[in-house]
Amino acid sequence: MYRTHTCGELRLSDAGKEVTLAGWVQRARKMGGMTFVDLRDRYGITQLVFNEEKDASLCEQANHLGREFVIQVKGIVSERSNKNKNIPTGEIEIVVDALTVLNTALTPPFTIEDNTDGGDDLRMKYRYLDLRRSVVRRNLELRHRMTMEVRRYLDSKGFLEIETPMLVGSTPEGARDFVVPSRMNPGQFYALPQSPQTLKQLLMVSGMDRYFQIVKCFRDEDLRADRQPEFTQIDCEMSFVTQEDIIETFEGMAKHLFKELRGVELTEPFLRMPWADAMKYYGSDKPDLRFGMKFVELMDILKGHGFSVFDNAAYIGGICAQGAAHYTRKQLDQLTEFVKRPQIGAKGMVYARVEADGNVKSSVDKFYTQDVLQQLKGAFDAQPGDLILILSGDDAMKTRKQLSELRLEMGNQLGLRDKNKFACLWVVDFPMFEWSDEEGRLMAMHHPFTHPKDEDIPLLDTDPAAVRADAYDMVVNGVEVGGGSIRIHDSQLQEKMFEILGFTPERAQEQFGFLMNAFKYGAPPHGGLAYGLDRWVSLFAGLDSIRDCIAFPKNNSGRDVMLDAPAALEQKQLDELCLAVMQKEK
Repeated sequence: MYRTHTCGELRLSDAGKEVTLAGWVQRARKMGGMTFVDLRDRYGITQLVFNEEKDASLCEQANHLGREFVIQVKGIVSERSNKNKNIPTGEIEIVVDALTVLNTALTPPFTIEDNTDGGDDLRMKYRYLDLRRSVVRRNLELRHRMTMEVRRYLDSKGFLEIETPMLVGSTPEGARDFVVPSRMNPGQFYALPQSPQTLKQLLMVSGMDRYFQIVKCFRDEDLRADRQPEFTQIDCEMSFVTQEDIIETFEGMAKHLFKELRGVELTEPFLRMPWADAMKYYGSDKPDLRFGMKFVELMDILKGHGFSVFDNAAYIGGICAQGAAHYTRKQLDQLTEFVKRPQIGAKGMVYARVEADGNVKSSVDKFYTQDVLQQLKGAFDAQPGDLILILSGDDAMKTRKQLSELRLEMGNQLGLRDKNKFACLWVVDFPMFEWSDEEGRLMAMHHPFTHPKDEDIPLLDTDPAAVRADAYDMVVNGVEVGGGSIRIHDSQLQEKMFEILGFTPERAQEQFGFLMNAFKYGAPPHGGLAYGLDRWVSLFAGLDSIRDCIAFPKNNSGRDVMLDAPAALEQKQLDELCLAVMQKEK
């Protein structure tokens, strides 16, 4: 056998045992007549000792080991004289009797250490080397443990794990599909699923009652830190349930994961917040509630005093950063430049400090009396030492989103977004529809299969924009980790929904006839939720990006720089698929 033990297994109680280890050379160092080698595998690091006096040729062989050589050693477990308390095997070492080089290695392009000298692009190109680093490996181990706990929890609740196909029909409504040409059906295409939405609904029609799947999904969309073109969902559906049933089940799952994987016991029910309140008070449908700075609308206080920026605004709102009155003029100017960035889009920022004596000093003092500024202070219940930051604009929704970015930035600067603290909530009562300027019509905010609130169904004929959905998102620390809805199970209501979304009956039948026809054979009330596995893992690992909890991620351009994909096809393959490639004009 190549090894009797792993490199993370041996302890002082094993002293005197003859063992065989195998792994990679982390580092080697010569000290006088002794050579020390750190041997690494997935399980840990063990120190090897080669003694020149005992075996000069063996020691000479060890002196020629390079980083990442793959070796096998045999020797005796011995107590270390210079113990390393930072690793579990730090009390022992192996006095080596035999060394076999199983494979040599080129010098890696970056150090295989927790704090590596490799940049993102270089590490992604050599991802198989990057995965040797313990900090990355631990993320994948966490991912494994999470999937095991998910399966354990859902199995205990009576869910069946059922696979759905990867090659499905294209549904242009929503994000862009990745499409796959069919050689056997020339000119026709499959799509890779954005989610198994309609298929899991059909499983409910089939009587499966409780379904789940840890499933790959695909969306051809612009990338951010929390998005990849392919990602993994914990996809679930239940029959004969209400919104309350689903929230109870999956809040239970979240609490189970926190307890088993982070050792955090969450005993209180998660906060629930209507979407309208989330937008009004935080400017976001995924507010980070680890800290305060709730928005206060200031129209009544600040309008009509001769400051044209506010007098002409459709919305004026602000936040209060407790204890931040010490900010210098330079820091405030930097905040102003921050909100004026193109991706945020504010035109400027007004600030007001609450001085030690209770008076308020503002950047627009000349327009406002101290009495008005005291009203401003009172609106926030601000105290001496607090800093008030104000934005205004022509569009209330846009200005609140800008204020949301400012709030998050202040949370970062003041150290209020502790990654070891967790604030969980459900955002509920989403609008059923949102207006798309690009399409010139109402679009489904979630998807066209979401059930409207029963009390709002009459509004579908008179004011569809006012209809609320039986939809819900779970948010943790400002990250949407999952969401879902109660589904439409009545074919007539589903037809009505397609009509509002601008589908002709023929197009609705062409794209979704299989689902509406299935409903006619007795569909149960049903609903579900999908958690983002990548987001849960990155949240628990304290990562800012989901890339380091995915074994082989794409870069920000959607490319796999290791495999050099996507890539052009040979003409023979294109001919087999009856495809012609057009060059896009630059």
